Amino acid sequence: MRDTSGNAGAQAADRLAAVRAAAEAAVPRVLELTQRIAAVPAPTGDEGERSRLVAELFAEAGLAVVVDALHDVVATVPGGGGAPPVLVAAHLDTVFAAGTPLPIRRVGDRVCGPGIGDNSLGVGAILALPGLLAAADAPRGADVLLVANVGEEGLGNLRGMRAVMDDRPEVGAVVAVEGHNLGRVTHIAVGSRRLRLTATGPGGHSWGDFGRPSAIHALARLVADLAALPLPRHPKTTLNVGTIEGGVSVNSIAPTASCLVDMRSVDEAALRRLGERVEREVAAAGRGGVAITSEVLGERPAGVVPLDGPIVRLATEALAALGVETTYDASSTDANIAISRNVPAVCVGLTTGGNVHREDEYVDVAPLADGLAQLALLTAALAEASATGGLAPGGRRW
Repeated sequence: MRDTSGNAGAQAADRLAAVRAAAEAAVPRVLELTQRIAAVPAPTGDEGERSRLVAELFAEAGLAVVVDALHDVVATVPGGGGAPPVLVAAHLDTVFAAGTPLPIRRVGDRVCGPGIGDNSLGVGAILALPGLLAAADAPRGADVLLVANVGEEGLGNLRGMRAVMDDRPEVGAVVAVEGHNLGRVTHIAVGSRRLRLTATGPGGHSWGDFGRPSAIHALARLVADLAALPLPRHPKTTLNVGTIEGGVSVNSIAPTASCLVDMRSVDEAALRRLGERVEREVAAAGRGGVAITSEVLGERPAGVVPLDGPIVRLATEALAALGVETTYDASSTDANIAISRNVPAVCVGLTTGGNVHREDEYVDVAPLADGLAQLALLTAALAEASATGGLAPGGRRW
């Protein structure tokens, strides 16, 4: 039964004040950790060095740490035991290739550098989360698993989060953390299917062998046909050819050509139908001496957490308590894996910033305290709700 005597309201106010104060105090440490993390290269598929640093930092904080074969790092903040654990994840990898200079610098009220907000700040925040949870002084709830995972960007195909969730099917809720977009609650998982299409023909000389089929010509016709496919607006579904390459020289009939195709939708069935249509177009295009094949490079599942679901309500309430307006959106994040498995999940941001996926990316320092407080309040509420059965639809609110 809910406490109606006023004590519950007073306790919530005390908790909010304590978390706010702890978050303000934690900002310098989080920024220091963020800059250390951002200075360690972590291209998708080569996150090992950054993984080792994060594992050491968790261990120094006295947490039990497990590192899997992919270099995912999982640290446990013990709760009351028995309840499904809450998983809070920030991805280690960046879009920047090995060898990219990583100058990280503070300029006024901003911190700048490649990958600083996507997602070094997210990793720095989960490193600080145990202290913030202690400041929340919430009733002991479920264990909290702090995860620094690999493979979120590009063709990483969410392999880190897949592996972590495969190993821990008992997880009761997931929060994916990104450095940017404070106030955003991503509750719709944008699914994707990515292909490499390769055309192969006989090749030859552009003059002497004129008339032979060109792999480039055949692939170009296929790309035009794909671009002309009708796509539904609702549910939003998209197709894009992001790169195309091939040929030998200007005076050669191209023996090979390839392109990368990205298909996305917020609806798994719509995405599947589009994929099947593309495969039919590919099969029909392979004729006249040119063969065209497709290779699946990555698949991310789609799904939706209802706006009235407990985890979305708790995320909204945490932001409202801090005076931050909530924006609900759809995106492709580590939360996709949990959402596709019917595990309550959202992705939240920590501050404002800009120039994401550019070497001059930046994050703003001033809003960060609110972002950290939001994360602590949401995590504590989820751990408590897990222990009391409040994560089920219609369950008790925080």
